[in-house]
Amino acid sequence: MLSFDIKEYDIYSEKDLSAGGAAVLKKKEGRTIKSGGLWVYDNEIAEFKGAFEDGSIIAVEDFDGYFMGYGFVNRRSKITVRLLSRRREHPVTPALLTQRVRDAWEYRKKVIDTSSCRLIFGEADFLPGLTVDKYEDVLVVESLALGIDRLKGHILAALVKVLSEDGIQVRGIYERSDAKVRELEGLPREKGFLTAPFDTKIQITENGVRYIVDIENGQKTGFFLDQKDNRRAIHRLCGGAKVLDCFTHTGSFALNAAVAGAASVLAVDASDLAVEQARENARLNGVEDRVSFLCSDVFALLPELISKGEQYDVVVLDPPAFTKSRNSIKAAARGYREINLRGMKLVRNGGYLVTCSCSHFMDPELFTKTIGEAARDAHRRLRQVEFRTQAPDHPILWSSDESYYLKFYIFQVVEEV
Repeated sequence: MLSFDIKEYDIYSEKDLSAGGAAVLKKKEGRTIKSGGLWVYDNEIAEFKGAFEDGSIIAVEDFDGYFMGYGFVNRRSKITVRLLSRRREHPVTPALLTQRVRDAWEYRKKVIDTSSCRLIFGEADFLPGLTVDKYEDVLVVESLALGIDRLKGHILAALVKVLSEDGIQVRGIYERSDAKVRELEGLPREKGFLTAPFDTKIQITENGVRYIVDIENGQKTGFFLDQKDNRRAIHRLCGGAKVLDCFTHTGSFALNAAVAGAASVLAVDASDLAVEQARENARLNGVEDRVSFLCSDVFALLPELISKGEQYDVVVLDPPAFTKSRNSIKAAARGYREINLRGMKLVRNGGYLVTCSCSHFMDPELFTKTIGEAARDAHRRLRQVEFRTQAPDHPILWSSDESYYLKFYIFQVVEEV
């Protein structure tokens, strides 16, 4: 069991956690942090000053000695420094980290239902490399950088304290730092309890829909909270509708459609585990008579449904990210074009297509262009109902491009006349 004890941390301490070293930028470099971002890349650094070890907090200076901020360093990572503070008078202390946590919580109380939500969203909450999700009274943490891994205990202790001030007693904390990207930071993948063990299947309610979230075996931290408002947005389309939900995962869009009054829903995913969890969620909501689940490859299934002449009032396309790097954007665009083309062909005249991309590298302009190409090839006209992004507990921090990743469209699909 991984260890975490809140008693070990004085979260209000003003003790400076810096190692005292510094990274000096090359002349005309540091474009990202100078425009408001938090990252310094390896090829932007001219030299290091002082003695420190990777994972420590150091200063960042411009080539002429101008102070740029404090951040944690990892010389084996392409993103070599990630900023935590931009002010010389605000060194990184437990008290500063606690204020970051308090600010994040106060923000979410204003903008979203906090019964289950993302509490910490990395760079957008000025705590780069860290994700913390709240599922009722349980926290799930994902740490992806060496420096934030070392500060994780301070931050979690602060979260427990800040939530308790609002009467929320954290029952347990679970670690889901098992992403492969940790290896680029020289970190092992870690997964397990940070507190005393508890049942890792958590029941939550979102938009009136109940789910069992498997924080141990589910994808990411167990559930995709970023689509909360988008799932609610399909409710008005689904009354009496015949719905196809592709890449259903644990059934979230399918269940929202059913709860909103859909006559029938076919939900498809390639994962046996996800489909079984989705069936359990359907039973939990009493809609198993109107939602059927199929374990199948969506790319193979859609042509079969087209050949059978199937038509749906609403088709939902919520695929996993087709690209996680710039090198594979062209292949990803082909994938998005194919599923959207086939999805449109399955929408009856006047029905609705719900389509999205969760890849940061598939930027809004390219995603929109790809959908347009699919519509032309499918001989369909699209009437845009709305465009949305991720829920506000996943805030988009301008100048931090990686915080903007989810693109979500609703279209009415009409045949060319």
